[in-house]
Amino acid sequence: MSGEAQHLVVVNHEEQYSIWSADRELPAGWRAEGTRGTREECLAHIDKVWTDMRPLSLRRRMATEGR
Repeated sequence: MSGEAQHLVVVNHEEQYSIWSADRELPAGWRAEGTRGTREECLAHIDKVWTDMRPLSLRRRMATEGR
């Protein structure tokens, strides 16, 4: 581990991603997704895995409406 500040990739109930400082308590409504690293590493991971920016509730609604 380098001397750079460590971050966590976090996700909420709508499957929206963010990063959070690893030395701070997670905010309400967010959980650690399992990725830890520098800010740049975490952002690169999010860029790779978060391919649909629509909230989960919207994706579900659109799926049931046949869109």
